[in-house]
Amino acid sequence: MAGRRVTVLEARNRCGGRICPLLVGGSGFAAEGGAEFVHGEAPVTRGLLREAGLSISLIQGTPRKMNHGRFVRTDYQSAHQAELQKALQELTNDLTIAEFLRRRFAGPEYAVLRRSIVRMTEGYDAADPERASTLVLRDEWMVGGHHTQGRIIGGYGALVAFLVAECRDRAVEVRFGAAVSAIEELDGSALVRCENGGVHRADTVILTVPLPTLEHIGLPAAERERAAAAAHIGFGNVIKLLLRFETAWWYEGQLELIDLTFLSSDARIPVWWTQRPVDLPILTGWLAGPKTETMASLAEGELVQAGLVSLAETFGLDLGPLHRSLVAARAINWAHDPYTGGAYSYATPATRDAQAMLSRVDGGRILFSGEALYRGRDIGTVEAALASGLETARTVCRVSEIRR
Repeated sequence: MAGRRVTVLEARNRCGGRICPLLVGGSGFAAEGGAEFVHGEAPVTRGLLREAGLSISLIQGTPRKMNHGRFVRTDYQSAHQAELQKALQELTNDLTIAEFLRRRFAGPEYAVLRRSIVRMTEGYDAADPERASTLVLRDEWMVGGHHTQGRIIGGYGALVAFLVAECRDRAVEVRFGAAVSAIEELDGSALVRCENGGVHRADTVILTVPLPTLEHIGLPAAERERAAAAAHIGFGNVIKLLLRFETAWWYEGQLELIDLTFLSSDARIPVWWTQRPVDLPILTGWLAGPKTETMASLAEGELVQAGLVSLAETFGLDLGPLHRSLVAARAINWAHDPYTGGAYSYATPATRDAQAMLSRVDGGRILFSGEALYRGRDIGTVEAALASGLETARTVCRVSEIRR
């Protein structure tokens, strides 16, 4: 964007959006209320980290699940794994995950496999199996899912701080509390109206809001028609809990959990993880996908209580001592966030066509961008957001040159 004046209109009082650093109980530890992991190859993310002088700490340890009262490793192959791989490879016409399972794995002998796939779809991709694309998830699971995950040392907030500083060094103006309410095309330019009364004129507007908020922004007729395609892109929710205890009690007397990374169970909050390889008395709880709707009415304190009950159930502990050992807690239901309405996007069988529609450049003044428009394997990730932004910036430069 060199040689161009850029203004960032940010609805919040901070940058980052669904990157949300939190201090839990004054520990000095920068916990992640939103995006936390670097997934897969993530070339754009890793390139920016190198520029920022930041590094990644790879997750080290063993994932486990509670199975009939025992903690067992999860890095094993299903009895039907080869059959599943073959069915996925043979699939040419896209189906939803639910329909794929009904057609190919309906028998009672596949009950465990079906449950595992549905859990993965809901828990990892925050997706509804009745809407999620089998072909897109096939590519993610069979290729992208094999890469090691890691965390940025200092958290994603450190990367956001670097990007903000880089923007300001280049005279980019960042305006906080500037939620956009409408965009108009007027006299060969775009007019952006904000809820705070601010009005901004620009040659080009890049609209990057999460999908659930897009429908609340007034747009010219042609852009409204394009924006309607967003209904064909899935958008899931996440409830995330951050619990800090006096000690890392899950290690005590349980040698098999000394290297615990992720733990899954059938509890109401089904997934937990530690901060390994860093040893901290912090557990992160995770509930994603359609099941978050069952907890939509719960306030933060009630979500924390649900998390403690789930931990007590999973580990076979008394709730009272567990509650007394809790030092600090936070709970975030992203569906309640007014500027996101959920966590991140996922692909349906109609998503690729919808992304093509939204990404089309027809000579108008409004461009759509963001993680939901990314067309690679890593939809719904920070990498997707950064890659989409980079592609859109290049498009703006090309369009600008043509207009000159």
